[in-house]
Amino acid sequence: MRLDKFLKVSRIIKRRTSANDACNMARVFVNDNPAKPAKQLKEGDILSIEYKTRTLTVKILKIPTGNVSVNEAGDLYEIIE
Repeated sequence: MRLDKFLKVSRIIKRRTSANDACNMARVFVNDNPAKPAKQLKEGDILSIEYKTRTLTVKILKIPTGNVSVNEAGDLYEIIE
């Protein structure tokens, strides 16, 4: 699954266009490397997202095949810090 779509489906970032913008501004890292929106993710990857005041680091546990419900969105990743 593409990085921008995963960020939206997992509800880490609300909109896919916002996820694209964050990636294009080099605020999203996959395994400590800057990532483009089309980066293909796999289970076990580490995502770091730099917000204005903090950095969110998560580990991908599952890659969904489509949209997921609000209740299942939190099961896709584990917050590291």
